[in-house]
Amino acid sequence: MSATVSFEVPTERGPRDVTVSYARVGHGEPLVLLHGIGHHRQVWDPVVDILATERDVIAVDLPGFGASPGLPAGLAYDLPTTNAVLGRLFEALELDRPHVAGNSLGGLLALELGREKLVRSVTALSPAGFWTESERRYAFTVLRAMRATAERLPLPLVERLSRTAAGRTALTSTIYARPGRRAPEAVVAETLALVGATGFDATLRAGDDVRFTDGLPGLPVTVAWGSRDRILLRRQGVRAKQLIPHARLVRLPGCGHCPMNDDPALVSRVILDRSR
Repeated sequence: MSATVSFEVPTERGPRDVTVSYARVGHGEPLVLLHGIGHHRQVWDPVVDILATERDVIAVDLPGFGASPGLPAGLAYDLPTTNAVLGRLFEALELDRPHVAGNSLGGLLALELGREKLVRSVTALSPAGFWTESERRYAFTVLRAMRATAERLPLPLVERLSRTAAGRTALTSTIYARPGRRAPEAVVAETLALVGATGFDATLRAGDDVRFTDGLPGLPVTVAWGSRDRILLRRQGVRAKQLIPHARLVRLPGCGHCPMNDDPALVSRVILDRSR
């Protein structure tokens, strides 16, 4: 069920109201899903129904993305602020240390929530933050190019391209290894989400000097990487394992940067296995 929730987040100028859109379905222990930059919560649709058979699934639109409004004045799109926002979201939804799974930016946020002891397990799918400087520049260049291309495409052309496998490949092959599997309406919606992401530029700027270096002792952690990730290269997964030695490192054969669409059964199994 889709809904919104509003809550206060403290700033140096006093509390500010933040509104977050989310969808909630299923029963069991709570599991929060966090998407990547420029995306929206619907990127998780291929796995939500599977996860919901065993979990209370809460798929979130991060502030400034999807249906969630941007952050108010006084709040930055950086990791400390986003941690605070998500912590307040958990309180508003009465989630006591939920499990969390995230992809790309969402994977980094999931790890940050683990560092803050706000969650009981983390599953990070191609998480940001384990790059070298050259790898970060490459990823940011690709992301900016994706958005610039989406902004130039007229909606009727996007709709026409989405109706064929070749067209869906042209639109989404950067993030999906099997773009032909993505539903036409989903491709249109996520293209519009990328164009309309008011938090995109500020979030990208805030990521210039981001590195994740915490070992997350005592927390169950899974890091999973698609073998065909074209944005965050899979060798970054090895780096993540070196930094978080007790983490389970999982290879996702044939999957791209957003593996939920490429192999829903495998991704669901990886998330459910760790969030027990």
